[in-house]
Amino acid sequence: MARDGKDRDEIRELLESSKTIAVVGLSSSRMRPSYGVAEYMQRAGYRIIPVNPNEEEVLGEPAVDRLEDIREKVDIVDVFRRPEFVPEIVDSAIAIGAKALWLQEGVIHEAAAKRARDAGLFVAMDLCIMKEHAKRSR
Repeated sequence: MARDGKDRDEIRELLESSKTIAVVGLSSSRMRPSYGVAEYMQRAGYRIIPVNPNEEEVLGEPAVDRLEDIREKVDIVDVFRRPEFVPEIVDSAIAIGAKALWLQEGVIHEAAAKRARDAGLFVAMDLCIMKEHAKRSR
């Protein structure tokens, strides 16, 4: 079971049905976990949209300052930010009609996750999307 009680088959369904991942906090530094995870997911066939006001381009994709600046459908909002930033990110994920909120390992905010679920988003919390994808790709 995932930390939030979601069955792993639901994660498989989400990963198989998704095409676009907005990565909040994606850094152009190859040393940052966000870069390695996003690079892996891009190689796996996902469209990556970097969301970071401090970046112009990451992994060959133009960066946007915030989720609301994205002009296409986003399936998963993948979060590499500290927990105190999650409530605002949840509001934005709901506003853009994202299908899922993915909080990376160490990113835990129960109240914000509940708000996202109540708005109809699938929520994965304290899990690495790359590790979960790799498990299902064997």
